[in-house]
Amino acid sequence: MATLNFNANEVEPSVGFEAIPAGKYQAVIVDSDMKPNKAGTGEYLQLEFEIIEGEYRNRKVWTRLNLNNPNPDAVRMARADLSAICHAVGVIQPGDSADLHNLPLTITVKCRKTPDGDIVNEIKGFAAKTSAAGTPAGAATSAVAPQQPPQQGTAPSAPPWARQ
Repeated sequence: MATLNFNANEVEPSVGFEAIPAGKYQAVIVDSDMKPNKAGTGEYLQLEFEIIEGEYRNRKVWTRLNLNNPNPDAVRMARADLSAICHAVGVIQPGDSADLHNLPLTITVKCRKTPDGDIVNEIKGFAAKTSAAGTPAGAATSAVAPQQPPQQGTAPSAPPWARQ
């Protein structure tokens, strides 16, 4: 048991969330973690994205990248998605998944129907953040921004997907 001292009349009840419509959204990665897969035969990198503009601002969507998996096709696809994310945010050699956090990018969200009939979101693409005019942000000013080296002592020596 837990003592709550809570009055539900003082807080609006949650109403749950429906899937957001399919489309392109400006977002940032706000959290990431390596987790074991259900079968216990590998690990995936779970990335939590937060939409930063528009009607669905502050909504969250997730993706899982099977970076350590006995299925080589799953690993190949996950590594290709990770590469797309790295290119989109301009961090080509992240030392840690946290190096990808809080950097804007464009995500392509699709809707999928689950076997039980629910509609869920899936992220199916990653690209550089676009400006209001539809061009990649910063495209007119410079082709490639210099990458800042990671600060010493702030990240583990190996990225989460390479740790044993």
